[in-house]
Amino acid sequence: MAGVVAYRNRRHFHVQNQGFWDVANHRRYFIVAMNSQDWIVVKFGGTSVSSRERWDTIARVARQSIAQGLRPLIVCSALSGVSNMLEKLLVESKRGEYDALLNEVERRHRVLADEMGVDFEQLLGEEFEELGRLLLGVSLIREVSPRVHARVMAMGELMSTRLGAAYLTRTGLETSWCDARQMLLSMREPNATEHRLFLSAACDFSPDGALTERLGEMPGAALLTQGFIARDDAGETVLLGRGGSDTSAAYFAAKIGATRLEIWTDVPGMFTANPREVPSARLLRQLDYDEAQELATMGAKVLHPRCLPPVRANRIPLHIKCTEHPELEGTVISSDAPDFGAQVKAISAKTGISLVSMNTLGMWQQVGFLADIFGVFKQNGLSIDLVGTSEANVTVTLDPMANALDPGAVNHLLADLKAHCDARIIGPCAAVSLVGHNIRSILHRLAPALEVFEEHKIYMVSQAASDLNLTFVVDEDQADRLVRKLHSLLFRERTTDEMFGPTWQELFGAEEEAPVFATAWWRARRDELLSLAAVESPVYVYDAPSLQSSVDSLLSIEPVNQVFYAVKANPHPEILKQFYAAGLGFECVSPGELEHVRGLFPKLGAGRLLFTPNFAPEQEYRLGFEYGAYVTLDNMHPVERWPEVFAGKEVLVRIDPGQGYGHHKYVRTAGPQSKFGVSPGELARLKVLAEQVGFKIVGLHAHVGSGVRTTGTWSQTALFLAEAAQDFPDVRILNLGGGLGVPERANQNALDIAELSQTLASFKEAHPRFELWLEPGRYLVAQAGVLLATVTQLKQKGAIRYVGIDAGMNSLIRPALYGAYHEIVNLTRLDEPTALEAEIVGPICESGDVLGHLRRLPTTEQGDVLLIATAGAYGRSMSSFYNLRAPATEHFLKG
Repeated sequence: MAGVVAYRNRRHFHVQNQGFWDVANHRRYFIVAMNSQDWIVVKFGGTSVSSRERWDTIARVARQSIAQGLRPLIVCSALSGVSNMLEKLLVESKRGEYDALLNEVERRHRVLADEMGVDFEQLLGEEFEELGRLLLGVSLIREVSPRVHARVMAMGELMSTRLGAAYLTRTGLETSWCDARQMLLSMREPNATEHRLFLSAACDFSPDGALTERLGEMPGAALLTQGFIARDDAGETVLLGRGGSDTSAAYFAAKIGATRLEIWTDVPGMFTANPREVPSARLLRQLDYDEAQELATMGAKVLHPRCLPPVRANRIPLHIKCTEHPELEGTVISSDAPDFGAQVKAISAKTGISLVSMNTLGMWQQVGFLADIFGVFKQNGLSIDLVGTSEANVTVTLDPMANALDPGAVNHLLADLKAHCDARIIGPCAAVSLVGHNIRSILHRLAPALEVFEEHKIYMVSQAASDLNLTFVVDEDQADRLVRKLHSLLFRERTTDEMFGPTWQELFGAEEEAPVFATAWWRARRDELLSLAAVESPVYVYDAPSLQSSVDSLLSIEPVNQVFYAVKANPHPEILKQFYAAGLGFECVSPGELEHVRGLFPKLGAGRLLFTPNFAPEQEYRLGFEYGAYVTLDNMHPVERWPEVFAGKEVLVRIDPGQGYGHHKYVRTAGPQSKFGVSPGELARLKVLAEQVGFKIVGLHAHVGSGVRTTGTWSQTALFLAEAAQDFPDVRILNLGGGLGVPERANQNALDIAELSQTLASFKEAHPRFELWLEPGRYLVAQAGVLLATVTQLKQKGAIRYVGIDAGMNSLIRPALYGAYHEIVNLTRLDEPTALEAEIVGPICESGDVLGHLRRLPTTEQGDVLLIATAGAYGRSMSSFYNLRAPATEHFLKG
């Protein structure tokens, strides 16, 4: 039949009519006319557009496509980090404090423009003027509407592509800049909130002959446009959700019938696990659309899940490529992927999950109950992910990638559900998924691997009807550890074949072998440490210069009036003496700590001792006042039952800000599931009690958790406390708590102290009434301490290797208790090539006595000394004589 082609092969054609259905072959045919040119869509993310060198790579990719007879439509994100900066600008503009950050955004683009040799003022002058007007408007009304939010966030992509188009043309690749908002129109979803319509919009991805023709008529060898943005039917700017640039590229590929879509990112494809966390993860060479969809949906961050339906519907192959290493093969996702049979292909984890648990006996055999409650979610514009049911409970998960889960939306949902059931939110959780084909048929083979869940709380188990995944919803802080264990059990013995490519280690071995903590103090003092371990093992060792460096860092935060050291982190006398000499105060949580500090420093000045008891008996509060400490209340009970203890006294009050942060649920010290703090709703009653009993509230305190490395946390806490202080005229102190995090892994960034100081300075300028206090523990001592342990035995059971050492969970309980990660190196053979991957275990008679899972070490022998890093905090102070084994001793190294 002349001029007729099958739907499944119409990638390079314009649809002319609705065609007809071929009953015999079960295909729809279209009458089509061939395009004058074939298209390729190439998408580049933030790291791929942030330097001139990366734009040179984009130019090379575009020229290679042109050489293949394909015209490139290039889709680009904002510069790396700029979207986060724009989000932060919106927050700061509500306080009228956005100038410094706006200048930094401008500086980033000016630097890139200078590198490229293009005219910043000509290209971006108007964009920055508009951005300034938008932020000024926000600062005046102290509110950010979804409409303004979308317009501000769109600026990142608009500005990066303006610079990019000018540079590509300057290199000799004539490039036309296109506004994505003139090409992508969002769909208006019924019952969608304004937040969703503007910030998480979706577009139709049907082939669009008119758009293809219009683009074909544009000048230039290549076209350049933006990801992430579109317009609605009123012409307003809308966003496709964070990570939406992948989705934009897929929409464009579908609409213009591209030959293929290429996603260029910082990793060369999809892997059997997150390769940054599991270096033994293998490249997945070929996937079909369904498998890739499951991986993306269940947490594989290399692709946005919404980018796959458009290419799948139009049978467009999707290639994932690495910008930094364009020579690597990558992953190909298509309908032509071979069927490799029933097996697990990857382990993924999706974090930030919220569970909604709904209980009622009224649902049993009630017709339409599920329809009623799901209708509530629909009315609130919320998309449900996983579902689990029983006779009296329905539990669903909400994925933050698909939903705008602001506190107001969640509270509104819970209120609406009350008409049908008792509902509560559980979280933060993570979904750990085994992804593959025909999972049900191999459950018997998976049984040994599933034993890793034995000691974990599982909120939900879900098995997809498509038989593509088996998912377990667990506490978020356990996800990474579970993924590492599962991957080791299921993929350890896999080799390179048609489906599985090389491991991340094999691809980037030289990069992976970079020295661990290359500037750590213990490298320079290696010989001392080895000599010490030969005499005394296991032993904690603390480095005085490293301690001083941490002290100096905190004392450089000028807006902070007083730093109190949290003694519970490490009460070693030499450490306390060094902090005393530096002028730090001491925060104690028990009579033992108070007596310890007073015994060391009987002349400790007024104002340098802070006592923060929790659920303590009456006599402890009396002792705190007797020692001259500032005493902190975190409950109403003490002043209600023992008013005479507080009469005439000045106290601080710990308030629960309602949300906690940190690396484990046990160190998140705020929120309804935390035992700490007075809830804001009780402050009015507390004010009345203070007047009745006769005590003054001179300070307010909040502490949200531990291990936090985002600088905005403490300024947010300060704002929360300042607002609460409006009802307490005697308050002069805001104690922002501690929780300042340190890098636990070699590739993690340190907390930016200069930025923290800047954010607190902005607060202090706006609120000069208050003194600011901090009470860090871990930040001051963690990196200054290491645990040295000697290898006692080696073992191999099947594919799993064990390295036994003389230190166990009685010396360092954090890995067993929190799932905490500590870098472990063979100090005897420091920086020798990696030769094995092993479980690092101690001598305690517990299966949980594991100091490190799947750690990469050089050839290791009995008698070698292993160093466990970042062990100065909550190590020896939490040790025990369990099994009647003495814990590690301690040694203090002076400068």
